[in-house]
This record gives sequence, C-alpha cells and structure tokens, in this order.
Amino acid sequence: MSLKKLEAEIKRLDLKERAMLAKWLVESLDELSTAELEALWVEEAEARLDELEQGLATEIPAEEAIRRARMALS
Repeated sequence: MSLKKLEAEIKRLDLKERAMLAKWLVESLDELSTAELEALWVEEAEARLDELEQGLATEIPAEEAIRRARMALS
C-alpha cells in the first residue's frame, strides 16, 4: 500500500481511532532493534565529528560536560 493510500485510509478513521493510531506510532519509535539503535548512534557520532572538523562545534573536557549536565539536572 502506498503512503498516499494509507493517508486516505487514516483520514477515514474517527478521531478516537486516529488518536489511538498516533499513540501507537509514537510508541513504536521506541521499539528499534539493536542494529537500528547502533546505526543511529554511528550517524550521530559522525555528524558530531563533522561539526568539529568544520569548526561548527568545540570540544570541552569530559569533566566540564559532566558538571554542566549535573547543573542542568539540579
């Protein structure tokens, strides 16, 4: 089924059914496989490395990053 056909079918659902579908779709995003999660982390790491190499981001020591995180959480 194409995305366009699926969209048409979804529009035929009543509000409660669409809300239930939306909830299920959002929850399903948490059900990634280990391989999918690893691929996402690799993609994120590569993007961050690219930012560093392009001068769009700067490095900070781990101790400073932890300190900042703790301050943000308190």
